[in-house]
Amino acid sequence: MRTTLLFYRVGLTAAIIAGTAMTSSAQTGGEHEPVRYVGGVTIDPTPHGGRLRPAIGTANHQVVRVNRDHPEWSDGHGWTYNHAPMLAYWKGKFYLEYLSNPVGEHIAPGQTLVATSPDGRDWSKPEVVFPPYQAPPNTPMPGKSNGYMMHQRMGFFVAPNDRLLVLAFYGHAENPFGRFGIGRVVREAYEDGTYGPIYFLRYTSHADWNESNTSLPFYTRSTDKGFVEACDALLANKLITLQWWDEDRGLDGFYSFNESGSAFSYYVRKDGKVIGFWKRSRCALSSDGGVTFSTPVRAPTLTMAGGKQWAQRTDDGRYALAYNPIVTDEHRYPLIAITSDDGVIFDDMVLVHGEVPPRRYYGKYKDFGPQYTRGIIESNGNPPGDDMWLTYSVNKEDIWVSRVPVPVKHHVEGPVTDDFDDMEIGGNVIDWNVYDPIWAPVGVAAFPSEKNKSLKLADKDPYDYARAVRVFPEGQSVQVRCKVFAKQRDAGLLEIDVVDRYGNRPVRLRFGDDGHISAINGTESVDLQAYKPGTWHEIALTIDATPYGNYSVSIDGKAALKKASLAEAVLSVERLSFRTGPYRALPVRRTPNQTPGPDLSGAGEPVRPAAFHVDDVRVTSR
Repeated sequence: MRTTLLFYRVGLTAAIIAGTAMTSSAQTGGEHEPVRYVGGVTIDPTPHGGRLRPAIGTANHQVVRVNRDHPEWSDGHGWTYNHAPMLAYWKGKFYLEYLSNPVGEHIAPGQTLVATSPDGRDWSKPEVVFPPYQAPPNTPMPGKSNGYMMHQRMGFFVAPNDRLLVLAFYGHAENPFGRFGIGRVVREAYEDGTYGPIYFLRYTSHADWNESNTSLPFYTRSTDKGFVEACDALLANKLITLQWWDEDRGLDGFYSFNESGSAFSYYVRKDGKVIGFWKRSRCALSSDGGVTFSTPVRAPTLTMAGGKQWAQRTDDGRYALAYNPIVTDEHRYPLIAITSDDGVIFDDMVLVHGEVPPRRYYGKYKDFGPQYTRGIIESNGNPPGDDMWLTYSVNKEDIWVSRVPVPVKHHVEGPVTDDFDDMEIGGNVIDWNVYDPIWAPVGVAAFPSEKNKSLKLADKDPYDYARAVRVFPEGQSVQVRCKVFAKQRDAGLLEIDVVDRYGNRPVRLRFGDDGHISAINGTESVDLQAYKPGTWHEIALTIDATPYGNYSVSIDGKAALKKASLAEAVLSVERLSFRTGPYRALPVRRTPNQTPGPDLSGAGEPVRPAAFHVDDVRVTSR
């Protein structure tokens, strides 16, 4: 294996060197291979996180937790298929759009909703912006049509006149493409939180749809000149409207480039050329601002399936690609990012979202994992700070966003000394990776006081958990100190793991719902002592992270476990993890994708709440 890898790397280097003597069209960065990933890091699909290092400081925030039993706690509708989110930032607010069906993919009826947020963490209740389509009476439907649905590859457009347009696409279920499409709709979002009337912006060119046989007027009927001007600007933008191609596949000459694929995204290189990306590793190059592209080719070093990918230039002047590096469509995880200095050669594959909770509700084609990723396209706003913002669905039922600090990195230097006192209450948990479901929130809390803050992990979710991870310098001899406060001893649990670069967990402690602290000694669980609710307990770990290493635990200054065997053999450790639920690896496939099955019991009801606080985290390693 090592010999094979050596020859591969030598061959790759030789090919790149040889390419400098060829014409530009034959070099990496040219039409035959617009981009190349050279990192050499790939995923292990067994654990959710793919055994990747996380992008440090990334925060995963849940925007919508669907609930069929209590719609009032969610989106107000109880529809459990939610997918294809889009993101924009305009006039101090994030706008997030997603489509929704009652149960499964492409099953009528369908509608589109929008949620907003001032900071990307706390989101409004979603509001329907495009309701299910109601056709005029006696409107004929194409053969094999089963009602009407929504589909969209583009959600927002901030026009040159600073009007925010919201967009979606109406079509026939279960196939909204080509002659089964109806058309793209548009309305304006106003700064006061209201929306303008709905219009058709463009009818599909495969059928004879117009104002006489559809239920909505054409946008030119609007008396708002600024709105019409914004729509005209969008229609004239050949690069932006290329996102529409796979729904329309225009027969009328609207698209100047007719060899496109699905789910277009792009960035502009430093030399002014545009690289376009589509599903299944396809990419192409444009030298005229996106009016025309070279013939799309498959980038052999990018492993992608049918999930969307996302490409953008980041605020540090570099480039990022975010996608699921897998070849199957049923398990779309993890969500990763790779980065580049020039938009051509990519390296440093890191984890953005690796958690895959159970799929709570049955639905057709509800693939597992964080998928269909979108970011904020150029001209659609730039939030404060240098972060990269991404949105995606998880299991095609819940909607999430991620804030990824820029520059994207996977290692830290120097000792960790976190007391959270300088962090904003309810704000970003700086340098920590947090997994923040609505029913299991993670955040900085004013506890014990507004000046003496701590990290709070709460949990009332029957099928998910809160998680916070702190990366520290990789080492073999490691000392960890922290304080833990449990508000209760008969509900919930807190698992503390010390983790290596691949996600192995050699050191494992647990504050259990039986009121006791336990640890893993080799393969056995050892009871250390009872813990007191409402009391801070000081935890100290001394770790020898070598293949035949061990670790010791002290609690409140007293030895509780000496030289315990590691639960897994490792060469070093680099992460400290706090989690309010048991470790999970693969999601359980309860039923095949197309076979009806039962929803998870009690998925819409909270369990007895639990809360834990963590403070004064100190880690030194060598």
